Amino acid sequence: MAYVTSNPPRLITQGIIGGKLWYYESADPIATVNTDAYFSNGYALGMRNGDTVIVRDTATPTTSLATVNGASATTGAVDITDGTAITQTDSD
Repeated sequence: MAYVTSNPPRLITQGIIGGKLWYYESADPIATVNTDAYFSNGYALGMRNGDTVIVRDTATPTTSLATVNGASATTGAVDITDGTAITQTDSD
């Protein structure tokens, strides 16, 4: 699937010193979400290099933690890192 601006990442909190925390949820896997310029309007939303993004894939479901690695004022697009999976196993 592709990113749609009607389902943007949501700002959870803005750091006092710097860095924001975002939450994004869709049926897209992290491998799709971390492609270059996936968030086509990310810069306009306020996403900047170093921000943290929690990405939840509703189809699997899995959750990953990534950081903004490329925010372009020129194109408005944002790229995020590959992401680290957050384990959701409950073995008890």
